[in-house]
Order: sequence, then C-alpha cells, then structure tokens
Amino acid sequence: MNGGIKEEFSNAWSKPNNAVVQIILINLIVFVAARVFKVFFDLSGATDTFFWVFRNLQLPADVGSLLLQPWSLVTYFFTHFDFFHILFNMLFLFWFGRIIQEFLNSKRVISLYVLGGLAGGLLYIFIYNFLPFYADRVTDSMMLGASAGVYAIVVGAAVFMPNYTFFLIFIGPVKIKYIAIFYVFMSFIGTTGANAGGEIAHLGGALVGWLYISQLNKGSDMGGWVINFIHFVKSLFKPQPKIKVTHRSGNRRPTGSKKKSGTSKGADQTPQSEIDAILDKISESGYESLTKDEKQKLFNASKK
Repeated sequence: MNGGIKEEFSNAWSKPNNAVVQIILINLIVFVAARVFKVFFDLSGATDTFFWVFRNLQLPADVGSLLLQPWSLVTYFFTHFDFFHILFNMLFLFWFGRIIQEFLNSKRVISLYVLGGLAGGLLYIFIYNFLPFYADRVTDSMMLGASAGVYAIVVGAAVFMPNYTFFLIFIGPVKIKYIAIFYVFMSFIGTTGANAGGEIAHLGGALVGWLYISQLNKGSDMGGWVINFIHFVKSLFKPQPKIKVTHRSGNRRPTGSKKKSGTSKGADQTPQSEIDAILDKISESGYESLTKDEKQKLFNASKK
C-alpha cells in the first residue's frame, strides 16, 4: 500500500461505485472497536457494562425489548464479535457483492444489504413470537451479524447471473446458482437448531434477494427508498452553499454565465429494452459472451 492505511481508508470512501468495500469497512470498524473496548472494560473491572452496551447493538426477539432499542433493527447487521463469523460473512459479501456492483452498480449492493438485513430481522422476530416451537427462547434470544444482508446479495447475484461460475478449492468450477441453493437449504434445515434465529434471518434475506432482482428485471426498484433515505441523512450534515447576489446595471450578462450556442446533447442513452436484452444474454451465456459494444453499453448504464 503506497499511501499507507490512512490513504487506503480515505480512497475507499471517495472512490465511486465502491459500496462492497465500504460495507466491509463499516463491519470491520465495529468489530475492531468492540474487541478493543472489551479489553479496556475488562481491565477496568466493568465487563458487565461492556456487555450491556454491546447487547444494545444486537436485535432482541422479544418485542418489548425491541421497543426499548429500535435502532438494533439496523445496528445488528453491522455487528460481530466472533472472528470467524465476520470473516466468512465479509468473504461472501466480497465475492458475490462484486457481481452486483459490477453489473448493477453500488446502489443495488446497498439496497440489497439493507433490505436483506431488515427483512431477516423482522422475520426472525415474527417467527419467534408466533410459532410455539420458539416460545421458550424469545425472552433471552438476541441476534447479530451481517448474514441476512449477505444472503440477500448472494441470492440476488444468483438470480441475476445464475450461470456465473466460481472456481472452488478442491471442487472446481461451480455455478453460483448451486452455491446459493446449497446455502439456503442448509439454513432451512438449521431453523430448529442452536442458531435457529440466525438461520431464519438468512431465509428472510434470501427471500429479499430473489424478490429484489425479480422486480428489478421488471423495471421496479424496491430499494429506491433506501438510497433516497441515505441521501437525505447525508444532506443533513452537508453545509448549505452560500448564495452571493450581485446587483448589476445595464444589460450585460452576469460574469460566469455562458452564451448558448445551440443545443448540447450528452452521449446517447441506451434504451432499457436493449439493456435488458444484454442482461438476458449474460444470464444465458455469461459475461464473456458480450461484444465490446455491449459491455460498454452495460458499463454506461451502470453509472446512471
């Protein structure tokens, strides 16, 4: 890293279309902060205080507890404590998220991750409170981890490009649709096990991944409100530009204005129907089957 860690971090936030790395960084920052603070709290004899704070970042199954910490419906899917838990979540986010990011842009990665996390959390709460099988677990059950959002991205990528191939160690080439099916099946059979809440959340995220891409293929973006809300929050922290009014006499044009010389027109936009045809071609034959012109059109469309 030529510019050091500080520059790498800075570039991650300033670089466009980089949502995958940004989401990973947020998760890593929360993980490292939690582990570091745990040490300091332990040394000061306040371990119980640390776990009280950390518990407030996790999602409770009990509705009464949730009403006291509603923020946990969001904070839980950025929170980890176990090293291997965050490692595998972030690896899957990186592998599958890059597919969404490359072909559908960063906005869709963020939408899938947030919608998957929300849906997974809500399904977990609903199932635990309405199925008698989980009645004895509701009071003490807490959930954390990015898995629901990651599953939304995994299944979304598999629905979008089912024949995209990963080369797995000791196995060889495997189409991602089979990887997604395998992990969804494993989550389903684990819904009565020790990590039942997490597995239920996985299924909620997976459902969102399938639904999101299916609707996107029909021209409807379920995650538009997520991006709009993020832009709104960002706008609250941006200083409003000061408008300087200059009074001039006469008929001279204000300094800085440009005289129009005909109608300027940007690059031709590719019709949505043509983009859809390109995406269908990727789904059937893979990205490598695209011509150079088709790749350029898809790239231009992803920047909108």
